[in-house]
Amino acid sequence: MKRRQQPLRLAFSCSALLLLGGCLDVPHPFAHSGKNGPGLAANAPPARLDVPTPPPNALLSDANASLWAKDVAQALLQQTIPAIAQPTRKGDWWLNMKAELRNGQIVPIYTVMTPKNTVRATQEGQPVPVEQWSAGDGSFFTLVAQDAASRIAAVLTGIQADDMDKDPHSLKHRAARVYFTGVTGAPGDGNTSLAQAFVASFWDSEDTIQNSARNADFIVNTTVKLSPGPAGTTGHPQEHIEIVWHVVDANGKEAGAATQLHDIDAHSLDQYWGDVAVAAAQEAAAATKQIIDRYSGRDNAPLAAPGTSKPAPAIPSPPSAPAG
Repeated sequence: MKRRQQPLRLAFSCSALLLLGGCLDVPHPFAHSGKNGPGLAANAPPARLDVPTPPPNALLSDANASLWAKDVAQALLQQTIPAIAQPTRKGDWWLNMKAELRNGQIVPIYTVMTPKNTVRATQEGQPVPVEQWSAGDGSFFTLVAQDAASRIAAVLTGIQADDMDKDPHSLKHRAARVYFTGVTGAPGDGNTSLAQAFVASFWDSEDTIQNSARNADFIVNTTVKLSPGPAGTTGHPQEHIEIVWHVVDANGKEAGAATQLHDIDAHSLDQYWGDVAVAAAQEAAAATKQIIDRYSGRDNAPLAAPGTSKPAPAIPSPPSAPAG
């Protein structure tokens, strides 16, 4: 009679679950969820946002106007927005930047323009004193650009959400189709146990698991690695286990990854995983859904009507020029 291994007392706590990439709260205004479910409706932007040098109504010298555009483009890149400081090209979305004098202060104004040169949204930056604006140097415009980038990113996120609302095929109106390729690298029955437990846990999600990669919005694949761990408090050898749940979109671009890390008694998972597989898979299923939600932007609030200008949201550390 075979003796079945007793269930292991191993819990994958939330502190051991690392969510990478897809759980960053960043916009994906140019994301496309596949030929059968575009993330954006009509007039979808290409994979870049042009940031041309502002005209004279920016109240800057030519040199500082060019510096402002370059710094804004760089700050947008840091927000994962594919911006390029260049003249507007045919078919591109672009950013129209100008500045207004109000009550002794300069207010930067950023307008997102469609390829047809129509206003899609306008956002104002943090006001700065006239003297700082006129005499601004590289470090000053870096601060102005950093303030602008977070505001522009929020606007682009709202544009994406608004277009998704209008698109009946977007993930705002249907479940995401997920293809799970299975688990590799686990000892014992881990490949099978983890896979079965993940699929079972995913049934509670609003998204669906399908049996092929055809027309899938996202693909999940899982790898398990074991490596020698610390000796343990009682001298028993331990192993370090790493389970990574990779999530990619329909185009193979990484949407995010959930990583589970733990130290276990050496060889304790060489046969049966039991409740360990269930605990790990339940956490992974919830993390996968979170990655899909954030990457797709389906939970983002739509932007106000096109052309609407609203006050800039409160953002800490307004731009200021260095002393002296």
